[in-house]
Amino acid sequence: MEKRYFNRELSWLAFNDRVLCEGIDPRTPLLERVKFVSIFSSNLDEFFMVRVANVKRAIARCLDTRTDDGLTPTEQLQAIRTALVPLVQKQQDFFEHTLRPALEKEGIFIFDYQSLDEKNKKALAEYYQKQVFPVLTPLAIDPSDPGHPFPYISNLSLNLAVEIADEEGNRYAARVKVPTVLPRFVPLPHPQPGTYAFIPLEEVIGAHLPTLFPGMEILEYHPFRITRDAELDIQEDEADDLISALKEELRKQKFGPVTRLEISDRAPAATRQRLKEQLGLGEEDIYDINGLVGLGSLMALTDLPLPHLKDKPWRTSSHPRLKDKDISIFDVIKAGDLLVHHPYQSFTTTVQRLIEEAADDPQVLAIKQTLYRTSGDSPIVHALIRAAENGKQVAVLVELKARFDEANNIAWAKKLEDTGVHVVYGIKYLKTHTKTALVVRKEGDEIVRYCHIGTGNYNPRTARFYSDLGILTCNEQLAADLTDLFNYLTGYSRQREYRKILVAPVTMRQRFLELIDREKQFGKEGRIIAKMNALVDPQVIDHLYDAAQAGVEIDLIVRGICCLRPGVPGLSETIRVVSIIGRFLEHSRIFYFGNGGTPEIYIGSADWMPRNLDARVEVVTPVLDPQIQQELKKIIDTTLADNRQAWDLQPDGKYIQRHPAPGEPERASQVQFMLMARPDFFDQ
Repeated sequence: MEKRYFNRELSWLAFNDRVLCEGIDPRTPLLERVKFVSIFSSNLDEFFMVRVANVKRAIARCLDTRTDDGLTPTEQLQAIRTALVPLVQKQQDFFEHTLRPALEKEGIFIFDYQSLDEKNKKALAEYYQKQVFPVLTPLAIDPSDPGHPFPYISNLSLNLAVEIADEEGNRYAARVKVPTVLPRFVPLPHPQPGTYAFIPLEEVIGAHLPTLFPGMEILEYHPFRITRDAELDIQEDEADDLISALKEELRKQKFGPVTRLEISDRAPAATRQRLKEQLGLGEEDIYDINGLVGLGSLMALTDLPLPHLKDKPWRTSSHPRLKDKDISIFDVIKAGDLLVHHPYQSFTTTVQRLIEEAADDPQVLAIKQTLYRTSGDSPIVHALIRAAENGKQVAVLVELKARFDEANNIAWAKKLEDTGVHVVYGIKYLKTHTKTALVVRKEGDEIVRYCHIGTGNYNPRTARFYSDLGILTCNEQLAADLTDLFNYLTGYSRQREYRKILVAPVTMRQRFLELIDREKQFGKEGRIIAKMNALVDPQVIDHLYDAAQAGVEIDLIVRGICCLRPGVPGLSETIRVVSIIGRFLEHSRIFYFGNGGTPEIYIGSADWMPRNLDARVEVVTPVLDPQIQQELKKIIDTTLADNRQAWDLQPDGKYIQRHPAPGEPERASQVQFMLMARPDFFDQ
């Protein structure tokens, strides 16, 4: 019998392959293709820092745990490498043989140093002496000399492994770090008119290595790059001060074990072996790169002022009911619930406006909000600070353990506390991932509570390119539920039941299973549609399989990891899985249950993953307004009809991209949503 589940890590690699394919697709504008190639590399960095690190940690601890699809940690690491090596090669081949020539046709060049004329070489020598040489630090590598131990190499840094010799012919090794404070791609001082020409910084350094090792012969140099384990190990039951414990772990994080070595495939065996031994790696951890090492840096090219090579810039639209800035947002919400759909509708004039108006409104008594990730100069945080300064009761739950945002959130938490905001850090052992805000306002003799429940972070920067949803409402039951939730988060409440919302890890898992099982009674008339970032949880998958075997029609829109195997006769033949990859990152979660003709629809912060259902505080809200239910159904239907950005998951784990049939118009769902928000957008 076929396995019931796909491997989580291999499914993620299949997702990243789809990201790369969007870059390979000639229908994608040229500099957007560069962007997707860069994102592919950046995604892999995080994959090795977190997911591969977890697998290697399990191997080091001799854990005999198996994945849901039956692999041991060692088998999983080998499966990752087997899947990844051809993907990396595909990326490198595409960049060198297709993308680079296409850029050159548009006047964008990345030159090799040896191909430069003397005029540019002379100008680059001056640039090197003035800008580069002063920040370089050559480090000798000699394990036999205690004075020259193997140097510390920082995570994701690009380096040169240098082989040198003295006058007697004795060979030595050294390492030179390519400084991150300078541009990776150095503009040529004298490009051809009308062109953009660059040279990789490592080649500028390589050409001038004799200045770092005077009196020595430079035999060769080869770029390499490492990735380290970036997981934090916080023992919350032993931490007297969570911030101090986090700061200490962030310090230790810099010295995490190495999980990957990327190195030029031209590097000699001796150089590879030296790095392998000193970094404590196996052969399976080394990835030979044929070409530029670290293609994530290509993102810098997307800033070139060449609009004809990019997607047309998207300017968000105001929500139709919020276009009049003179009308209070509270009056608008009181007139009826609003569904906001980012980035098609503005985050700034909807969610951010709610918090900013609340900060300055004399009738507002209190603001309560969760912050998982926010921008570096967050207007939301500034509004919360202003609210506290205006004498309002402000309580904010800052999730300090939001991966890779820990330091940023520590800084914001301190700033909020210093201005009188009540800051809490959540519940022990749980990350608070919910996206909720509550505004308490006195209106005459009444207290009215206004709510935002969303799928995305309170981050105006990412709201420009993450596709997310949110509900703005003053529904009394939802407001009462959020009040109970914030009491649970900030106090000693042990709330176990809520009126309407589903809360993880309290009620959400069980209720989702009940909703899936309920559809079974309708047989072939049953209907489930679920949109999320990832589907991993085996219990949820098993219930979906049971529903499919009862004849329920199930459509799953899963952007990234999907461990469910669709279309298997006798198991899941009524289940279809589609993934959307486009200019915006699909991030919204929608859950639709047909309920015999009386649909129930939910949106919220949780994917169907064990961590979301069991190890995080999450909120999913029912959509109570019939008009908003129709809007969400239209979003679902438009997504399912996509024939440009959609990929269909096959029973064997492969994804096949949809293409319009002959004579059929192209229907890219994200383009459709843009046109719904701004019908004249492509006419401008």
